[in-house]
Amino acid sequence: MSDANEAANEPIAVIRTPISLDYHYSAGQSASRFLRAIAQGKLLGQKCPVDGRVYFPSRGACPQHGVTFGDEVVELSDKGTVVTFSIVRVPSENIPLELPYITINVLLDGADTILIHVLDAKLEDVRMGMRVQAVWKPKEEWTTSTANILYFRPIDEPDASYDS
Repeated sequence: MSDANEAANEPIAVIRTPISLDYHYSAGQSASRFLRAIAQGKLLGQKCPVDGRVYFPSRGACPQHGVTFGDEVVELSDKGTVVTFSIVRVPSENIPLELPYITINVLLDGADTILIHVLDAKLEDVRMGMRVQAVWKPKEEWTTSTANILYFRPIDEPDASYDS
């Protein structure tokens, strides 16, 4: 068999194919209410009618009990507690942040589910239980997006206890 035939029979390991997909997404009632509120600087969650847990961002139905939330909303604070964190040292084409940076799971005051975001702090200062607050874009730049929150920053409040 010639070298050309052998090469033709070898499997191709990598093919780069750029793809672009445009989506038209209908947010639905619950997400639309949430997105309209965040455009006004409000953070809305919804309460499960079965166990009273507050989900943020709001959803149309409770994922645990399968019941709809209805129209009752809970306005949440933009302060919260770092539940866990990660120091990111690997670049990503989709995240234009300077390495290393800190991602956090923050439990907003009044919510029972976490929000994943970025923390602006020294790497050595971040810890679980740290109290943080959202830093918002200038109001004239707000849209219907969670990107209205630029990042979270530590605040001068005592850490939450481990048990809480």
